[in-house]
Amino acid sequence: MSLRAKVLTVSDGVIAGTREDKSGAALLARLTEAGYDVVDRRAVADGVDNVAHALRELTAGFAGLVVTTGGTGFAPRDLTPEGTRKVLDREAPGLAEAMRLVSPKGRLSRGMAGTADRAIVLNTPGSSAGAVECLEAVLDVLPHALALLAEEPTSH
Repeated sequence: MSLRAKVLTVSDGVIAGTREDKSGAALLARLTEAGYDVVDRRAVADGVDNVAHALRELTAGFAGLVVTTGGTGFAPRDLTPEGTRKVLDREAPGLAEAMRLVSPKGRLSRGMAGTADRAIVLNTPGSSAGAVECLEAVLDVLPHALALLAEEPTSH
């Protein structure tokens, strides 16, 4: 099974050109290192509808991993989980919980995880270190989860 991924940065600053997309770049590098073919990387402004629209586009007909970075905290414009919830078919709370447990600040993340058709969607924080830490917390189980979603034979 080939592992494919997409990265979505959620940031008003990146869209406005006032911030560099360091966390998106860090996720791309870590996913590539883990053997994923990153087939799309884009950025979108904060907001429920912006996130939901981008995730619908990214997950449509896609079997693979979609990782978001940004918008998972307590700031008023941090609405990535709300946008994600509109797109998910099923939540995967174990993945979100594992990602929250990687560091003390992880407890402040409201990020979601779940499936949208045959894609797994993970929300990670907007900091490069936080995004990569959260991804690493679940990287070991993602190939198995993706195989199950694709209805490929797996060893349980």
